Amino acid sequence: MPILGRRLAAITAALAMSVTTGALVSPASAHSGSSDETKKMPTATGYGGAVSTVDEDASAAAIEVLRKGGNAIDAAVAAAATLGVTEPYSAGIGGGGYFVYYDAKSKKVHTIDGRETAPAAMPTDAFIDPVTGKPYNFTPELVTSGVSVGVPGTPATWERALKRWGSMSLAETLEPAIDVAEDGFKVDATFKLQTDENKVRFEAFPSTSELYLPGGKAPEVGSVLKNRDLADTYRLLANKGTDAFYTGPLAEDIVEAVQNPPKSAKTELPVPAGSMTTKDLAKYRALEQKPTHVNYRGYDVYGMAPSSSGGTTVGEALNILETFDLPALKDDKAKVLHHYLEASALAFADRAKYLGDPAFVDVPVKELLDPVFGKERACEIDPLKAAVKPVPAGDVADYNGACDVEPAALSDEKDTENINTTNLTVSDKWGNVVEYTLTIEQTGGSGIVVPGRGFILNNELTDFSTVFSETDPNRIQPGKRPRSSMSPTIVLKDDEPFLALGSPGGSTIITTVLQTLVNRIDFDMSIEKALAAPRATQRNTANVTAEQAFIDSPYGQELGSRYGHTFAAAGAAGTSAAEIGAATAIEFLDDNKVRAVAEPVRRGGGSAMVVKPSH
Repeated sequence: MPILGRRLAAITAALAMSVTTGALVSPASAHSGSSDETKKMPTATGYGGAVSTVDEDASAAAIEVLRKGGNAIDAAVAAAATLGVTEPYSAGIGGGGYFVYYDAKSKKVHTIDGRETAPAAMPTDAFIDPVTGKPYNFTPELVTSGVSVGVPGTPATWERALKRWGSMSLAETLEPAIDVAEDGFKVDATFKLQTDENKVRFEAFPSTSELYLPGGKAPEVGSVLKNRDLADTYRLLANKGTDAFYTGPLAEDIVEAVQNPPKSAKTELPVPAGSMTTKDLAKYRALEQKPTHVNYRGYDVYGMAPSSSGGTTVGEALNILETFDLPALKDDKAKVLHHYLEASALAFADRAKYLGDPAFVDVPVKELLDPVFGKERACEIDPLKAAVKPVPAGDVADYNGACDVEPAALSDEKDTENINTTNLTVSDKWGNVVEYTLTIEQTGGSGIVVPGRGFILNNELTDFSTVFSETDPNRIQPGKRPRSSMSPTIVLKDDEPFLALGSPGGSTIITTVLQTLVNRIDFDMSIEKALAAPRATQRNTANVTAEQAFIDSPYGQELGSRYGHTFAAAGAAGTSAAEIGAATAIEFLDDNKVRAVAEPVRRGGGSAMVVKPSH
């Protein structure tokens, strides 16, 4: 068995009760490795390649691939596949995501859009209850359904990335994840909390409750959870490629679970059925496309173009902030953060008005990322007080950078994208870099584990607007990709990597990435402090949603008393929603040294590793 050093696999973990079989896990089957790898650390500095994820199993999988001579692409797929085992409520082959890659040889940034798509037969009123004629309740009815399941894009993303830029086969990159799924991983407090939060939804499906609610309850912290069905599914893909996912018996099983959700006779949830077909799966393609790009204070910031709104919204906000000399104001933290919050609201107003799938909507990417447009939008910021929200969207058809324009009509952002996603950052010894954000949407996705296959299906289609409108760029349309906020970002300085970062968090992904960039570049924080700092998110709403530590801080208090911002605490204490984001990053230092950074606290802390540590 490969030396992976997963999940603090000491002898005590080996003796933990297996929650899937009711049998003790023998010491031989538990993961073991060097003490350097088994200790979950949020920061690692060194050489030869690096990785940052939310999970030590996933990080160890990437490091193993890098040590075997694989490149950043190979390692990213290995980490992502392992996250499908250990973070199944955030990611997996039942979902999709966005992949950003810096190629050291060409010094170019490439991206893959692996977003899920709506089935060809999806009606525009799919989210309207046919009995009542009113929209389904978002929670729990719509999120726990077949109708919310989009055609998954994750397997196609892996295949396309490996074929274009990888050096290993899909089978080789899946080996670590198969080991973890077969041998089990140690349940932590975050996993148990998320399971408890989804207990009612998971109970609706025997295939889900048998796996994640053994004995009718969430697995205990410290127990070992196995997923041998997923191990078998990964073996199928390793042997036959991703065609085995998009065609054949597995595709038929996915369609059956969507069209006839395998729900329990005891559940009171309606679980509306979806319309996905095997033809929808067979037709799916992951798309290569140009990245978004803006220059911010001498740094080239590359992100994800639509169907994601991440690159355009982060980029527009940076263009707005570029107008102000924030580094000169860094000692006045409240003033800088006031500008950050106001710029974010303006960019979100434009996001709501203009952003959708470019195959269906004419998205004015060039205009939204024009520095002249950003300069004109900056005119809307009052340096002394917060604007009343929602603020108006800008007019991309008529701007000149001057501060005398009349804004367009109000556009209120009503975003339902959920908080749970995952992100990973990988680099290799050749200087290649991958930033990859992937998701199944809701914490726990649709709640539906495909029977016998071991993975949860997404509920990404809830990112479409609930009520159809011909003027809404994010309206439901067959074959369309719903608007996303995922914002994998790579920052270059003089064509060389400076920083790569991303985060989960639904629409707060955009503000998490933006605030981290402001922290690192404008406040000149270390990347560790920039990522760990308390967060606030302004998405063109009446209140600023913020972590309690941000609200309680001196600058948080000053933002209220001095500038008039009002705050609402993120989530509720003791829930996974009380935090904003769970970012990962790698900063590139002198002499080929790298610093990988993960969350020190959020979601129980992340895992950063390097191939060759430098103490």
